[in-house]
Amino acid sequence: MRQYRVLEKNTQNSSPIDIPNNYRKVTFISLFASSGTILCCALPALLVAIGAGASLSSFLGVFPQIIWISQFKEYIFIFAFALIIVAGVFQWNARKLPCPINKEIAYQCLRARKISMRIYIFSVTLLSVGFIFTFILPIFMAV
Repeated sequence: MRQYRVLEKNTQNSSPIDIPNNYRKVTFISLFASSGTILCCALPALLVAIGAGASLSSFLGVFPQIIWISQFKEYIFIFAFALIIVAGVFQWNARKLPCPINKEIAYQCLRARKISMRIYIFSVTLLSVGFIFTFILPIFMAV
């Protein structure tokens, strides 16, 4: 009965793919949050690790805000992690939503779900790489 009500509500909307598109917006926000962790922490560590310190200094000369962002890296990671969790909850809930009966709109609905999942996985990967470069590798380098 519940699925019938959801389907009925979904067919009454003017744009039936609004719900998956809203989930995709949340995953894009999590992507930008996790890419901030790459810019503040992983990119400078990578440049130093491969011996490109001069490139890092010129990069910081052009974008001195990265130094300020790096000072608050713990807060940036907490914020990005929270957004990744929220996006994961949205992804989990979106997997159960019905797509419309119209074939073209159903195809767009399924396509939006696949794109959202790929963006989410990419966001988790970016956050993981940033976390490893920021918090894990310095522990091993100090030993």
